[in-house]
Amino acid sequence: MTWEVHRYAGSSVEGPRYKVESDDIAVEAPLTVKVDGEEFATLVCTPTDVEELIVGFLASEGLIRFADQVKSLSVDAVRGYAYVKLVNRHQRSTEQVAKRWIGSCCGKSRQFYFQNDVQTAKTVRTDLRVSIHQCLQLMKALQEQSTDFQATGGLHNGALCSPESLLLTRSDIGRHNALDKIFGHVLMNRLPVRDKLIAFSGRISSEVLLKVSKIGAGILLSKSAPTDLALRLAQDLGITVVGFIRGDHLTVYTHPQRIAEWKE
Repeated sequence: MTWEVHRYAGSSVEGPRYKVESDDIAVEAPLTVKVDGEEFATLVCTPTDVEELIVGFLASEGLIRFADQVKSLSVDAVRGYAYVKLVNRHQRSTEQVAKRWIGSCCGKSRQFYFQNDVQTAKTVRTDLRVSIHQCLQLMKALQEQSTDFQATGGLHNGALCSPESLLLTRSDIGRHNALDKIFGHVLMNRLPVRDKLIAFSGRISSEVLLKVSKIGAGILLSKSAPTDLALRLAQDLGITVVGFIRGDHLTVYTHPQRIAEWKE
């Protein structure tokens, strides 16, 4: 949407000067998801690609594994509600989704997972390899395609990629939502992901890393930095993390064997 703003344009002898202009502003809206008649969660999101967002979110939360487990899905954009009916009625409550799973039986870093992450995060096994040049080019392409961010400065962008090109880009004010939109598209179109990677505009947090694990991609590229927990999870889950991709520089943090130039 556009908003009238007063932009500071320097000072003169008369004092500060302002220009009145129209500025593009990122849209933020609440979307309450009701599953089988029960309120399940409220997402604060950019209201684009909403059906993909909902399918990806439900899969990420462990309510579904495949898109055809959704019997019906309708969105009331005016009221901010999405209504979902599943083929098999879900048995999990909002409290179960948010409850911390603190047991260590799942191995290594996984005692940090939420209960739903224990059920849905997966170790990624892929023979996919990319070159340093491909990493640099994919991040450059993501930034060039991020027209909504360039216009508003307020969105995160993610892309599903082959080593050679971006295949699908999605944007949202929420970094997790951008990845859920990609996840939903993958499920709804039954796309194989073992030979794909994710390029992402934001910081690599543990939540972002877990989203990539649930999608099933083995390589994550970002222009920003990772957190320590994200790297421990990446090491555990078999995901190659490449961060600080800027200009002609990058940093490989985990599983470097998927970078073509890497040598032991």
